[in-house]
Amino acid sequence: MRILHFSDLHIGVENYGRVDPQTGLSTRLGDFLAALDEVVEHALANQVDLVLLAGDAYKGRDPSQTHQRALAQRLTRLSAAGIPAFLLVGNHDLPSAASRANSVEIFGALQVPGIHVGDQLQTYTVPTRSGPLQVLAVPWPRRSLLLSRDESRGLSIEQVRQEVEERMTAAIAHHARRLSPDMPAILTGHVTVNGATVGTERSMMLGQDHILQVSTLQQPQVEYVALGHIHKHQVLRDADPTGGRPMVVYSGSLQRVDFSEEGDDKGFCVIDLDQSAPQGRRLKDFQFHRVKARPFVTVNVNVEPGDADPTDTVLRALARLDLTDAVVRVQVKLPAGSGQQLREADLREALRPAHFLAGIHPVVEGARQTRLSADAAQGLQPLQALALYLESKGVAPEQREKMLRYAREMVEQLAEAEGGQR
Repeated sequence: MRILHFSDLHIGVENYGRVDPQTGLSTRLGDFLAALDEVVEHALANQVDLVLLAGDAYKGRDPSQTHQRALAQRLTRLSAAGIPAFLLVGNHDLPSAASRANSVEIFGALQVPGIHVGDQLQTYTVPTRSGPLQVLAVPWPRRSLLLSRDESRGLSIEQVRQEVEERMTAAIAHHARRLSPDMPAILTGHVTVNGATVGTERSMMLGQDHILQVSTLQQPQVEYVALGHIHKHQVLRDADPTGGRPMVVYSGSLQRVDFSEEGDDKGFCVIDLDQSAPQGRRLKDFQFHRVKARPFVTVNVNVEPGDADPTDTVLRALARLDLTDAVVRVQVKLPAGSGQQLREADLREALRPAHFLAGIHPVVEGARQTRLSADAAQGLQPLQALALYLESKGVAPEQREKMLRYAREMVEQLAEAEGGQR
């Protein structure tokens, strides 16, 4: 049995893009859909039994009709080929109020053949060409489903978070114990695992993280743990060849969202299960497949004191790099007291082969920087903007974390109040 695992598609991210004159849509939408097309083509060409999206199909909870159509077209190709798809609900898929539908619920409501939506912490049995597969789904937790208002009354935000995490841990263990040993099982979760390397998703958060221990997910009854939510591909735990400890993997996102992901490989995972092997020992093969993600490149140039033509120095640095079709930012460090100005028009002309110029940022040594750069400020969530502002002001890390914690609590309280009014 072959399973393709990817996550954090985030259709709708359009920063660092421009309007495609052929379609009238953002070129960044084209980037994300091209990566998804690579996933679909691989599934069709390599006899995949299940395609698993481990959460966050869209950038936001209210995708446009254009974005919904784009995803539906690709899921329909899988359905027509007899390849089921499992869509786990992530934090970006959840509505702002409990009574509203999540962003992928429409596929279940339409009963599209072969498309399964994991919106509850439970086990789903998915028919595949190679036989049934058990999928223990751990979607992004909806606090209202795990903890009633009466139970949370009088508790602090931190106490509520801890209670939710404890209930999730108990529920996962409960459902894992009930898995049938006669058919393969995997666990998929859209969660943060303690010890994982986080990146952009920390700042793209809609709400606050619930952090689980890797031991909570590494249940001996499952063959593989397919994770989403963190954009960096990483293997948190290798499989124990003697059984009892499955492989735990974040596939990472398919495209780079910003410069914090500049050096990350982007792609999807493919696993093969041996159904004839005993429970806990069925993982036969694991591979990570890279996709053609849009490159992000930061060009750092240090101008030496006495340089008569800093612009020429930067131009020579640019000429040494292949920046074609890349998202590029240029950071130039100028010596203190330098009266030389960069000829920005010349630099922009040299960067015309780039897909998008995120900015040219001259920084004079010793000069105090109190404002965020244009590329850093583009498309920020409120908590991310506050974090960058506090960092730019030189606020001590302990104080910064304390202020951010209070800000997160305010955001959550406002979200709950909004939900209660609907």
